[in-house]
Amino acid sequence: MTDLNPLSSLSSALADIVTRTAPSVVSVHSHRSRATGFVWKPGLIVTADEPLADEGEVRIGLPDGSTAAATIAGRDHTTDIALLRADTAIAPISLPTTVPALGTLSIVVATDRDAPSAALGMVSASGKGWRSLRGGDIDARIELDVRLRFGQQGGLALDASGQPFGMAVLGPRRVLVIPTATIERVATQLETRGRIARGYLGLGLQPVRLDDGVGAMVMSVDKTGPSAAAGIRQGDVIVAVSGQKLSGVRALSRTLGPSSIGSVVDVAVHRGGDPVSFKVTIGERPEA
Repeated sequence: MTDLNPLSSLSSALADIVTRTAPSVVSVHSHRSRATGFVWKPGLIVTADEPLADEGEVRIGLPDGSTAAATIAGRDHTTDIALLRADTAIAPISLPTTVPALGTLSIVVATDRDAPSAALGMVSASGKGWRSLRGGDIDARIELDVRLRFGQQGGLALDASGQPFGMAVLGPRRVLVIPTATIERVATQLETRGRIARGYLGLGLQPVRLDDGVGAMVMSVDKTGPSAAAGIRQGDVIVAVSGQKLSGVRALSRTLGPSSIGSVVDVAVHRGGDPVSFKVTIGERPEA
């Protein structure tokens, strides 16, 4: 007999989505921390970077209750994406590059204390791409009206049809979703390089107050870096970049994303009270 109760039908449909998705979702254990991850490619697991410890071993909890050792293939603090390698036969989940509309029902499939978990909410914000406070390029602004525990970060956010549209993480006072387009772009680079290329000026900077705003005093110069090649010296005070007044050292750092590498910027400085300008070709930050 067909159930004509719409709420019952919706409940069954949501439960079916969770049942289909849960086998690709794992728990992630690192030093005194837990998170959630999902299988992106065979043997490769995407998880949230924020709850992943900086040191110590990493293990993943599999849907059948067993655990397996994992290694960090790469991580990117700026987009909150980390990639793990683990010997597992779990089938990966497909990530279509879609952005949900405002008001879309959302299910976050994650783990909580090593057990599968699910949370139902709504897309409370859906907009254009943005840049994180750490300088990461996020392809779309997606926020969820849903409660999320710390260990559920890294869980999959799906729409009511069961299509994943990103990874749920905790942001300032709200739950954010790292879109699938960002995950595909960043995880691909982490798989091949272990890191995300960042722009590099080769300068150690200290913020200073000026009569007409904020500047950045050059405290150190990498002798082999792009700024040294352009002629910038220790003691110079940067006041503008490409015609834009400097608003702070962090703001300058956030402009040095992957797309900045190879671009030429005009750097205006004060040297001994005199204005001087330099053309600097942004390099790639060397590996630490």
